[in-house]
Amino acid sequence: MRKHPHLLRAFFLALALAGLALPWYFNVLYFLSGGSVMPGVFWRDAFANALTTGLTLDVYLAAVAFSAWVAADRSQGAWRWLYVAACFGIGLAFVMPLYLAQRLRMDAGGGSGHRSAGASAR
Repeated sequence: MRKHPHLLRAFFLALALAGLALPWYFNVLYFLSGGSVMPGVFWRDAFANALTTGLTLDVYLAAVAFSAWVAADRSQGAWRWLYVAACFGIGLAFVMPLYLAQRLRMDAGGGSGHRSAGASAR
């Protein structure tokens, strides 16, 4: 795929769109049915059974690993903190492919991208 980084980038952007739309469709259904982000309700529902516990732990551990990687990626400048916040505020399924698409864009452009906007945040 390195011969066609634009195809890989388009694939990542499509995944980001799906990663935004699909999980949030179900999040909206959850909230409309009385769900909440209040810790007592949210964590009770997230750990309601063995399946949701496994999925919750899988996603949160992956989000922590991804966030650590992004936080260490100084090429993103101050923008990297937006990816970390969005990972937990919007969702890993959206932010990870968006980040990967941005990295491909930066690699293809010789490192241009968000770097100049956050160079002082190093």
